Amino acid sequence: MHTRSLSLSMLLALAVLLAACRPTTIYSQAAPPERTITVTGSGMVTLTPDTAYVSIGVHTQDASASAAINANNSRAEAVIRAIRSFGVEERDIQTTNFSIYPQPVYDENYNQIGVTYVVDNTVYVTVRDLDVLGELLDASVRAGATTIGSISFDVADRTEALSQARLAAVENARRQAEELASATGVTLGEVQTISYYDSTPLPYTDFARLNAPMAEMAASVPVQAGTLQITTTVTIVYSLR
Repeated sequence: MHTRSLSLSMLLALAVLLAACRPTTIYSQAAPPERTITVTGSGMVTLTPDTAYVSIGVHTQDASASAAINANNSRAEAVIRAIRSFGVEERDIQTTNFSIYPQPVYDENYNQIGVTYVVDNTVYVTVRDLDVLGELLDASVRAGATTIGSISFDVADRTEALSQARLAAVENARRQAEELASATGVTLGEVQTISYYDSTPLPYTDFARLNAPMAEMAASVPVQAGTLQITTTVTIVYSLR
């Protein structure tokens, strides 16, 4: 009887000990989410282009391949000399296409009666003095150019303009955030995140009309560079107090 009571006491003590060793879970109320406000601002700077890019081509054809090539080479060299006479450096004249291919010749009954060889030579020119651009195009045509491609304009150095656009975008976003915070009775806190995107589209002028008969062109081609707009969009997240 004494032994049985002792065993029961030992079992009870062991049960109490095991219960004490179990992990205790403490439940606490989750912290409220941090209050923030997200705003998007934009800044734009308008610039006057100082650089132009233009494609100038020479097209020839002849029943003799060698004659077509020789004629094209002679006219292309004359065009390049005319371009360089306006102060365009050699590094700013790049050949982008030179091709020769046979083209069938048909009679009035659509029967092939021969072949003519077509040669095209195109150079991509960077013009850094826009004051001479119109005269340069006219001189190129008079020297033998048969096609002038579309012209695009650019600004050689956009560093300062981009900086101004970004600062304006940040200021615009900050003003929005302050207005919204004031209207809702809260105070802006620290900046949490910033992201931005720069957009610098190039104006595009279609000079397809320059592919009209070259003899009909005026003495000087009128060219308007227009303006170039650089835009920055910035998104800022502020904490709220």
